[in-house]
Amino acid sequence: MFGDLMGMMGKIKETQAKVEETKKRLDTVYIDEQSSDGLLKVSLTANRTIKSITVADELLEDKEQLEDYLILTLNKAIESATKVNETELAAVAKEGMPNIPGMDMFK
Repeated sequence: MFGDLMGMMGKIKETQAKVEETKKRLDTVYIDEQSSDGLLKVSLTANRTIKSITVADELLEDKEQLEDYLILTLNKAIESATKVNETELAAVAKEGMPNIPGMDMFK
């Protein structure tokens, strides 16, 4: 019984290390989004850190329009990055979880 418990603990620690490695790797995965007309472009990591924003000159003439573009495009980019982040981390967690009866959370 204790051997199984120790084995499970080792597996959990190994999985935690893989999750941390995956988080670091996700800092290098870029998500690029742009407004439907291409006047605003946003780039962020899969960990949802904004890396760049490019604004067309014509958007600089209308503050309210620029704010609307930023909200829409940033939300779209964050949603995409979140999907990538959650998918990657769930895959690592599922792969490394020990088989504990009644704990089949990742089916």
